[in-house]
Amino acid sequence: MHAPNPPSVTPTEAIVESLTRAIVEHRLQPGAKLAEQRLADQFGVSRTLVRQALFQLSQQRLVTLSPARGAFVAAPSIEEARQVFGVRRMLEAGLVKAFMAQQNETQLRALEDHIAQEKMAIARGDVAGRTTLLGDFHVHMAQLMGNTVLADMLGELISRCALITLMYQSTTAATHSVDEHTSLVDAMRAGDELLAVRRMDEHLRNVAATLNILEEEMA
Repeated sequence: MHAPNPPSVTPTEAIVESLTRAIVEHRLQPGAKLAEQRLADQFGVSRTLVRQALFQLSQQRLVTLSPARGAFVAAPSIEEARQVFGVRRMLEAGLVKAFMAQQNETQLRALEDHIAQEKMAIARGDVAGRTTLLGDFHVHMAQLMGNTVLADMLGELISRCALITLMYQSTTAATHSVDEHTSLVDAMRAGDELLAVRRMDEHLRNVAATLNILEEEMA
């Protein structure tokens, strides 16, 4: 997992990136213990830096920290993700309506630029990057509205199912998500609120359905 650090990357960021990649590539399985000293030796850094990296990963819900037991790769259930998507469907129907009530060309172009970044991440095979961007699209809508409370709520919800999406969403499913984001923005640009709300709901249902199918396959 250890690799030379690019000059612009801090040791903590390098550890975060390396562990994230190990989780995505299934070299670290859900529930695996992450021993601070072993990681410090592996990366040639202090335990303090390892601890900082593990804290950042816990904020992303990729790692679970226990005061008594240490750090472990998070093991969220697909049922948890399904519940999260249910809440998101209710919340983001309102998000679309609120966004369209005050949308402008600058905001729509910002969303289209974000979609272009999603496509580039998929094209270069950046699994962690595409997952972050696909989730951030929804947060970005709230941010463009200036609603930081809603943005924070969505960020928390999205992070709760990030590990499952990272590990189990296929490239094909990710590409479909980008296409659905594009269709959503097209509907908003056309001023069709009913269609936009329906496309958001269908998008979230489709992502959740992918996880449900995997649950049946793994049962």
